[in-house]
Amino acid sequence: MYLKYAIIITLFLSNYCFAQSQTANLIERAKAIHNQVITIDSHLDTPLNLMRSNFDLSVKHEIGRRGGRFDLPRMKEGGLDAAFFAVFTGQGARNPEAHLKVKNKALKILDKIHEVTKENEEQVELAYSSDDIKRLAGENKSAIVIGMENGYPVGHNITLVKTYFDLGIRYITLCHTKNNDICDSSTDESGPEFHGLSPFGDSVVTEMNRLGIMIDVSHVSDETVLDVLKLSKAPIIASHSCVKALRDHPRNLSDSLIQTIAEKGGVVQVCIMSDYLKNIEQNPERKIRRDQLRNEYGSYNEMSPERRKEFFQKLEKLEKEHPQKLATVSDFVDNIDYIVELVGIDYVGIGSDFDGGGRIDGCRDVSEMPNITIELVKRGYSEEQIRKIWGGNFLRVFTEVEKTAERLTSSN
Repeated sequence: MYLKYAIIITLFLSNYCFAQSQTANLIERAKAIHNQVITIDSHLDTPLNLMRSNFDLSVKHEIGRRGGRFDLPRMKEGGLDAAFFAVFTGQGARNPEAHLKVKNKALKILDKIHEVTKENEEQVELAYSSDDIKRLAGENKSAIVIGMENGYPVGHNITLVKTYFDLGIRYITLCHTKNNDICDSSTDESGPEFHGLSPFGDSVVTEMNRLGIMIDVSHVSDETVLDVLKLSKAPIIASHSCVKALRDHPRNLSDSLIQTIAEKGGVVQVCIMSDYLKNIEQNPERKIRRDQLRNEYGSYNEMSPERRKEFFQKLEKLEKEHPQKLATVSDFVDNIDYIVELVGIDYVGIGSDFDGGGRIDGCRDVSEMPNITIELVKRGYSEEQIRKIWGGNFLRVFTEVEKTAERLTSSN
């Protein structure tokens, strides 16, 4: 009898040790792949932190809102080669005075990004092209690339598109949560204004093609996506969007839109935003208190520095008392799986939205990004497939946008 139990225990321990060894081997293989491929995060809102006078990008911060989810030490820990910093401006009034104000704000954010990268030039460099990203990855140096989230700072002045391009903007998310003068948003409560692109939006898309700026359709309405696809001579991106079939949210992309983006050679960068990845059970008390806080303090863009500090202190307290339930790395890779099964491996990538709400259990900040690669390896993705997901597909689109600009310039 004792011998029988001893054999069972021995077999159990042997199988357990074998499973542990297999898991360790898988993790080591995943980490090796992660270090080999070029990794690109196509959307971070870290400039919101940079605009705080006391935020030091070179210092490793505590995870959280005030510490942010991205800094250079954690970027290195997470094996991230290139990060797209978003010049974000919330939608406001649409008149000459407001357009001047938001233009000046965008220019200040751009100045800060240039200033911070210059201060940390031993570790990081601004990238202006797809070749820059590849070169810097080969030099084991981090790349910061700039995008613009919300075309609001373009106002009604088409010449500003080139102004922003000259300062490093390499994609523009055409709108944000509200309609603007370029196009309709997917989440404007007033509904569609132009049923897609406005006439001015047509000229913005044409100018972006001419200059070599990627057109980003995250946040825009379905009709706008279709208008852009008809008009653009280059493939497009969705810098931080998820799958509507897995989470029915207006910010997410339907199967037909994903298919059409892929048919035109574009790429969908899946977002690490829990509420877009799957239906999350909501905490009613949390929602009520967050709504009360936002009503009390109003628009983030209109807050004074002192009031903004106070707002974030109260928000941090609320988050501790009523933490958000999060999606997981597995839920995130479910979205990647879905797109791969729908249109193939060549049309999907990663755009975290860190510092803009992006976080999931298992990838709460940039240092934990290797966990995504581990999950991909667990699901049987090859190194070449992972290379495409982490940056290859995005670089293909970026390169094609640049080539399209060269063709358009040479033909004129």
